Amino acid sequence: MQDPASYLAQALKELRTRRAWSLDQTARKTGVSKAMLGQIERAESSPTIATLWKIANGFQTPVSSFLTPPVEMSVNRSIGSDTDRYVRGLTVEPGIVVRSLFSYDARFGFEMLELVLLPGTVRLSEPHAAGVTEHVVIISGPMELLVDGRWNVLPKGSAVRFAADRPHGYRNLTTHPAIFHNLIHYPADYEESVGDPGPIP
Repeated sequence: MQDPASYLAQALKELRTRRAWSLDQTARKTGVSKAMLGQIERAESSPTIATLWKIANGFQTPVSSFLTPPVEMSVNRSIGSDTDRYVRGLTVEPGIVVRSLFSYDARFGFEMLELVLLPGTVRLSEPHAAGVTEHVVIISGPMELLVDGRWNVLPKGSAVRFAADRPHGYRNLTTHPAIFHNLIHYPADYEESVGDPGPIP
């Protein structure tokens, strides 16, 4: 299995090459410094989840594009043990492990991620692109979700849908890891640019 950081580096470089973007152009489009982009492409640095979202938004492509190769089969996606979650996931910043369960598919308009929040972790997210919706299902909790300026306690088994084009966040104030699945649905205009092999004017 390919190392997640190595795949991220490869995916960023290949996407930038398909768009015919220089590092300078990519920095302007994403708001991520040229130096940081270069470090990511050389697998010398792993971006935070905030940086990863900036890159994805700049390319107008789902974040799973940088987490895992596309999966053709829709079955036998083994979740594995709790230990396996850490080994196979990408630690994008202290306290958070992310892995893709289903990468983006334009036929369905969504991607599905699994996130592990370690005890004491707080993650505040900037708004995603207009029309992006998140569906959160708590696998192991409780944890808290920030929506419309209020923290909501979500016990294991909870399921919540909310507009992700506004500030939101996740936190785990317990002494045990919290695990949740996040299905992110993208609007139709997102699909138009995903996988586009040509340069963007």
